[in-house]
Amino acid sequence: MMQIEQRILIVGTPSERVTRLCCIFEFLGEQCEVVSNESLLTLIEQSRFRAVVIVDEGITADSIKNIASIAPWQPLLILGDTTLQLSNILGQIEEPFNYPQLTELLHFCQVFGQAKREHTLTSGNQTKLFRSLVGRSEGIANVRHLINQVSGSDATVLVLGQSGTGKEVVARNIHYLSERRDGPFIPVNCGAIPPELLESELFGHEKGSFTGAISARKGRFELAEGGTLFLDEIGDMPLQMQVKLLRVLQERVFERVGGSKTIPTDVRIVAATHRDLESMITENDFREDLYYRLNVFPIEMPALSERRDDVPLLLHELVNRVFNEGRGKVRFTQRAIESLKEHNWSGNVRELSNLVERLTILYPGGLVDVNDLPHKYRYIDVPEYCVEISEEQLERDALASIFSDDEPVELPETRFPSELPPEGVNLKDLLAELEIDMIRQALEQQDNVVARAAEMLGIRRTTLVEKMRKYGMSKE
Repeated sequence: MMQIEQRILIVGTPSERVTRLCCIFEFLGEQCEVVSNESLLTLIEQSRFRAVVIVDEGITADSIKNIASIAPWQPLLILGDTTLQLSNILGQIEEPFNYPQLTELLHFCQVFGQAKREHTLTSGNQTKLFRSLVGRSEGIANVRHLINQVSGSDATVLVLGQSGTGKEVVARNIHYLSERRDGPFIPVNCGAIPPELLESELFGHEKGSFTGAISARKGRFELAEGGTLFLDEIGDMPLQMQVKLLRVLQERVFERVGGSKTIPTDVRIVAATHRDLESMITENDFREDLYYRLNVFPIEMPALSERRDDVPLLLHELVNRVFNEGRGKVRFTQRAIESLKEHNWSGNVRELSNLVERLTILYPGGLVDVNDLPHKYRYIDVPEYCVEISEEQLERDALASIFSDDEPVELPETRFPSELPPEGVNLKDLLAELEIDMIRQALEQQDNVVARAAEMLGIRRTTLVEKMRKYGMSKE
């Protein structure tokens, strides 16, 4: 991992050209440092810089290729003409120096740096938190990058996305990566609290301010002092409460319900919603001024259907999470994983998490295949595996069921002797006739539905189908 530095390194010996180039970069707000070719190699092995500008005409093409191969993540700019075609040589600086050219090249360096950000330094704490944002897709990588950018500031964040995508996970990552990490993280679901109680829940109330207020109580704003207040489902907040929230965001003060004392507040606001707030503004269901107060730094969580390749990683994470809670562990065959990747996941990660918990209960310590999944998750047609049972075994099972201690099978008196006759019987034919008669009765009673008839006979559907084929029977 590389540490990022925002300096521009100018490789060359001090000269009038180098001085002019430094002056222009500094005028653009950049920090410059002139280094030699020898010291450059040491620097780029330890850090990644905003740009490296090669000015020295004495640097050969082979030396530049060496620099590019040592640090393929480092954007390079060349002063003057060059015929080199390398992926991290992003352009040539032409003389005379001019503002449009240099700003465009710096933008190229910025875009290149963002594309190569997997080489940037990540703290252990950050890695631990980002584990809950599992995935390698472009969408989830962009979410991690935005969290990393905004966490160091106090800007208000609006997290958008469908239900179940993990919006609260984003809010917690922002909090624990910020300077407020030692303060409280207080979540409030604005849609789960009755409108008449929401004001008291957010701002608190004084004793006797309404029926049942037997003592003063702090609200969520006071409880979140010095930390982060997460307003989930902000789109469900009533209009009258939106006005009061807007005042708090603008003036950073509030009063408790039934109180007149103004209380200052120092909290960071992270809001989230699955609703389209811009459409709600058009329909006068959400205040436009509050929307722009909240939408300072939007982060959109991608739906799970947009990052299907992350399903195997999410399964691994969710299985381990359930296992660490002491609730067993399941494994998935590759066919089952491929089938799950085909599902549209309208409930997103929450739906996948619920499925893992359900399968853990059904198959503790087991291996889940496609046919073990609930029907709506089966997108691969795999024949159901049946254990081969010999005819002799079937006959033994039939005899065992006849002479077991369970409820006896009532044999038709006209066909089956109650006592063994002196001349004996053909047991195989007798059992076959018994099976045929029982199967026919079960089919008649269950309107020729094979699955229900099999259930009535206490055997698997595939076993019943096999017996019907053996005896030349049909549903009709």
